[in-house]
Amino acid sequence: MTIRDVAQAAGVHVSTVSRAFSASHLVKRETRDRVLAVAAELGYRPNETARALTTGRTRNLGLIVSDIANPFYPPLIKAAQAYARVRGYQVFVADTDEDAHAEEELIRTLARQVDGVVLVSPRLANDVIARLGGDLPFVLVNRQVAGLSAVLMDVAHGTALAVEHLAGLGHGHLALVGGPRGSWTSAEMRRAAGRAAADQGARLDVIGPNAPTEQGGIKVTAAVLRTGATGVIAYNDLIAIGLVEGLEERKVRVPRDISVIGVDDTVAGRLNRPRLTTVAMPTAPAGRTAVDLLIQMIEAVEAVGAGPATAQTTLATSLVVRDSTTAPGPQAG
Repeated sequence: MTIRDVAQAAGVHVSTVSRAFSASHLVKRETRDRVLAVAAELGYRPNETARALTTGRTRNLGLIVSDIANPFYPPLIKAAQAYARVRGYQVFVADTDEDAHAEEELIRTLARQVDGVVLVSPRLANDVIARLGGDLPFVLVNRQVAGLSAVLMDVAHGTALAVEHLAGLGHGHLALVGGPRGSWTSAEMRRAAGRAAADQGARLDVIGPNAPTEQGGIKVTAAVLRTGATGVIAYNDLIAIGLVEGLEERKVRVPRDISVIGVDDTVAGRLNRPRLTTVAMPTAPAGRTAVDLLIQMIEAVEAVGAGPATAQTTLATSLVVRDSTTAPGPQAG
């Protein structure tokens, strides 16, 4: 079955069939739907290798994350892959293991094999990201760099909700356990927590940078206890889980002695005991939105031959209250 057979059966020109598959935004919706339906009925599938040779496009996308073992990432990756597949693209997933040098090397390698890149929670400096992003369409997730498109999760709002929750329970002394160096999310949390604590009349100690892992949470336990804080907000659920473990090893009970809040609302946080109060991050919507934005940029470049327009989208966050927070005990000072 050839593209000419599809064109004849659909009553359109061969070029219309080609655009329906490769640049669908250039074809009227009803025409595109008719062409795709005829193609499906006839069992036609475009030759992606031939198309890549003709158009210079691979219909592959790169998705780079900082640590694929972190439970924050799988929902984002699955949503991104599923949406890309519907749009006729495949996704190459790469893990930097929190290494900025590896991140840069992966971007350079993938640039030769994909039409665009989604870069999630990067650790590279802004100027390096901006330079690399000049070579092909880029969408960042949880990072702002001038001139590049971004999908942001409103972690500042979520952090403020966490501070207000703890202050509302009566915690007057709080600690913020930050994430890794170079993290946009960690910096946003620090700024938002500082403002919210001042508004609530609470004292805030900031501890960091820290590894965004369970072990990182265990290691920071002693520093948290030295602050004397009775309410703690951690960079992510993994640090929060490690902190709970470290506190329990020291016979400090959560939440009776110290309340702990995580960020991400991962399965791990829901299964932990006590179940974590956490800031829910829209990870799956972020994956879909980032891929949609990237494909729009890629197809716009092909259609008009100019550089891609940039856009920024911010997705809402919320606080999920569970078992790891309560009012401070009578001994808290």
